[in-house]
Amino acid sequence: MRVIQILDTTLRDGEQSAGVNLNTNEKKEIAKQLVRLGVDAIEAGFPIASPGDFQAVKTIADEVKGATIVGFARATKGDIDAVYEAIKNAEQARIHMFIATSPIHMKYKLRKSPDEVIEIAVEMIKYAKKYFQDIQFSAEDAGRSDLDYLVRFTKEVIDAGATIVNIPDTVGYMMPREYGYLFKHLKEQVPNSHKALFSAHCHDDLGMAVANTLAAIENGVDQVEGTINGIGERAGNAALEEVAVSLYTRQDYYQATTKMNLEQIARSSKLISKLTGMIVPGNKAIVGANAFAHESGIHQDGVLKERTTYEIIRPDLVGYSSNKLVLGKHSGRHAFRERLIALGYVLSDEQINVAFQKFKELTMKKKEIFDDDLMMIIDEQQLKQSAFELEYFHISGDTSISTAMLRMKLPNGESKEEAAHGEGLVDSVYNTIDRISGLNLKLKDYQIKSVGYGRDAVGSVHVKVEYNGELFNGRGMSTNVIEASAKAYIDALNRIYVKHGLNKQELKEQEIS
Repeated sequence: MRVIQILDTTLRDGEQSAGVNLNTNEKKEIAKQLVRLGVDAIEAGFPIASPGDFQAVKTIADEVKGATIVGFARATKGDIDAVYEAIKNAEQARIHMFIATSPIHMKYKLRKSPDEVIEIAVEMIKYAKKYFQDIQFSAEDAGRSDLDYLVRFTKEVIDAGATIVNIPDTVGYMMPREYGYLFKHLKEQVPNSHKALFSAHCHDDLGMAVANTLAAIENGVDQVEGTINGIGERAGNAALEEVAVSLYTRQDYYQATTKMNLEQIARSSKLISKLTGMIVPGNKAIVGANAFAHESGIHQDGVLKERTTYEIIRPDLVGYSSNKLVLGKHSGRHAFRERLIALGYVLSDEQINVAFQKFKELTMKKKEIFDDDLMMIIDEQQLKQSAFELEYFHISGDTSISTAMLRMKLPNGESKEEAAHGEGLVDSVYNTIDRISGLNLKLKDYQIKSVGYGRDAVGSVHVKVEYNGELFNGRGMSTNVIEASAKAYIDALNRIYVKHGLNKQELKEQEIS
């Protein structure tokens, strides 16, 4: 049975989703989870894009082991140099370069002739070879490229030293039969095709990303690319969990598999959703809340008699099981540490002590502590940014007109207290935070959902705010939804602070209306 390699681009293409901005610690946490999931390669980011992107890619390359770390680059020397500096210390390093090959891209975007595009690609691959043995090259918008030209292009980049050739459906234009045929044709017509691996990268603009990816596998592709939950540019990418489970469930048809640990799918999906603020739809295949739910009486009766009557996938296959109570207020530090290890966390003694204290505080608010609660504690601890920090809050009034009083720690270490009115509890809290920070952020989205079960479940709030035309997301969690709302807004404020490197006075000077 063929083993298909998996390149996960959640941290690069996935982060290009509108309004998603992950910090370095969040990206590192996702990368570690992707290693647990068992992907072969992690596309960690686009180092030349910004100092923050460079640092995030470098941190992942330096600290995350167990998968090939890939840096993304245009076909330019500056981009290639940046990728090398970012991932040179990786356990296994790969550069992924691209240049457009479709007539519309070459004419209007690159303003280069087809011959010039090939010359640039060949020259930059040869330049990259002084740094890298593993070189992946993408023919951007291959799906709308001339087939004969694509054959010539592929031959030249392999001759130049590309070890993997990616043939992406960049704009989600193709249908499964024609996308599969692309790989069949290239493998047959490119004389040196046996010297490189072929990779598929599909977008979901017409809802065909997973179907196209599976069609590529049917036609001999060696590697597939995608993201967890299918997030990404525009309508997103192929959802890797759907591809992997399809191959597992229909081994009889595809005769292909992956090295992915399917039991880590649920946890990976939850982590990505939580950190990006992109809620997974209930009807999403494999990881949606309704994926294993049965409401119809006929279906319920069938499942109770024999699960396979209506379930082709076992929930436990992808990591869904009963969320049992594992710890309580009388649990000790040893049991706490062991449960975290079982969940995949490896923490220092100091981190364990801090997390254990947070756990004890939570047991005073909740009767039952679930795995999701423990993950929340660790994630909040590991991903915390404290330029601005909530110290105290009090609200009064009703749900229409209310007043909030908050005290926050500022970047300079001082504390400041303010109060403000608002049309509702959350609005008054956000107006107060604006007054303290000196900014008047525009709230573009607000979402709340529970973590765990029962009346004392933790509330998780995601917000998107606009600052100088840029979208920033924030998240906060608490058993008090108003506190969670405040933490989410402050988290977004911290992301603005970190990205722009502004002190409090500079923030005031750049106040937006």
